Amino acid sequence: MSQKISLAKARGRARRLAMQATYQWQMTADDIDGIKQQFIEENDVNSVDQDYFTELLLGVVQNVEVIDAALEQHMPRRINAVDPVERAILRVATYEFLKRLDVPYRVVLNEAVVLSKKFCAEKSHTFVNAVLDKVARDTREQETASA
Repeated sequence: MSQKISLAKARGRARRLAMQATYQWQMTADDIDGIKQQFIEENDVNSVDQDYFTELLLGVVQNVEVIDAALEQHMPRRINAVDPVERAILRVATYEFLKRLDVPYRVVLNEAVVLSKKFCAEKSHTFVNAVLDKVARDTREQETASA
């Protein structure tokens, strides 16, 4: 059991770093490999699932058009009009919905809400939750139907 708890914490930390690195990529358009390396060097990655961090970060960048299309179906505005921190959280979570079917959608949704409560404006988590709930219903139809 403690193995699972530590994996959950390590993945939670990986999501936070992936969100922050995605934010940096969005704001600077710097080389993603350089950003990844910077985050690995500047953070205590012993408590982070480094492989998961790398997958999330590179997965968002490589699939950004598909991710944004999935998000914009459920938003009243274009993705680039969304606060950049919220945008990074939404993109990382949507990548997980699309590509990491082994991770329950409720875990992805909860982690995104936790990040938005910590890093975004006061009521941002309600927007993040509403959009991701709809994305989850589209991308994880069977899983959400049985919930």
